[in-house]
Amino acid sequence: MAFKLDVRRANAEKKYAGELSFTFEADASLVEIPFVSISSPVEATLHYEILEDDSVEITGSLAFSLKGSCSRCLRETQQRIVGDVEGYFVPDGEDGEDYSYSGGVIDFGEFLRDSVIFLMPARLVCGDSCAAPDYKED
Repeated sequence: MAFKLDVRRANAEKKYAGELSFTFEADASLVEIPFVSISSPVEATLHYEILEDDSVEITGSLAFSLKGSCSRCLRETQQRIVGDVEGYFVPDGEDGEDYSYSGGVIDFGEFLRDSVIFLMPARLVCGDSCAAPDYKED
């Protein structure tokens, strides 16, 4: 994944906010559900805003599909995952809480990997019959 934002260039062009849309192939190792894989490219739609201190806020959404065996009945199934993501990038940051960038260029690689992992469900189920049972009091 080599998706980058040149903050210096955007500042020079006075483009302090903008939209980024792209697709990428997620690493298969991001899926920890047995017998399941990512079956489509990840679609990213992101909005960036460069703040006065050159920190950058990223908001947007990712969408991808999972395909594999249902975690309950083992039938073949597929599920579309769509979710909101956000990140905060600081120049030469060292606090460990935020993403950092250097040289005026943000590399979205770590942010995108983390976002896919965050959106990943704990299991893949094939539908209502395999969803978690309703809790009923006696």
